[in-house]
Amino acid sequence: MKIGIGSSNPAKIKAAQPFITHFEDAELVSYASDSLVAAQPFSDEETKIGAINRARDCVKQGADIGIGFEGGVMEMEDGMYLCNWGAVADQHGNVYSAAGARILLPSVIVTGLKQGKELGTLMGDLTKDPEIRKKDGAIGVFTSGMLSRSEMFLHISTILLGHYIYSLNK
Repeated sequence: MKIGIGSSNPAKIKAAQPFITHFEDAELVSYASDSLVAAQPFSDEETKIGAINRARDCVKQGADIGIGFEGGVMEMEDGMYLCNWGAVADQHGNVYSAAGARILLPSVIVTGLKQGKELGTLMGDLTKDPEIRKKDGAIGVFTSGMLSRSEMFLHISTILLGHYIYSLNK
């Protein structure tokens, strides 16, 4: 079984591991997938659509099951929050999505986002590590390393796998 991940980001690839462990003879293939949303999604809905588009694109490129993860931000009454979504799609047209952790972003980051900069770039500038999005990400920085980006997406991946298995067994 070919399981596609719509990213070459090591944090996202690592988060897809529950699918590999669950399905016998599964191989994980990284696909260059476009989210078809803004480079910096600014709502839950846009972020969710990006994850779904990535998952579906993996299937279009030949995967039996496609997985997509997307990070974004969302505005609430008390400020702007980090948000993240994942999706799984299969060759039968089934699509499932799930969201993960949220955390309030500091004003210096929000200001940069509102100026049109991407969160990954802002986090790279803040941490002096341009590759931070491939490692701990914003969630890792703002949780003092207690939750990495791959762990955040792993939570979503586990939810998606469980929901997918449940749906197959109905």
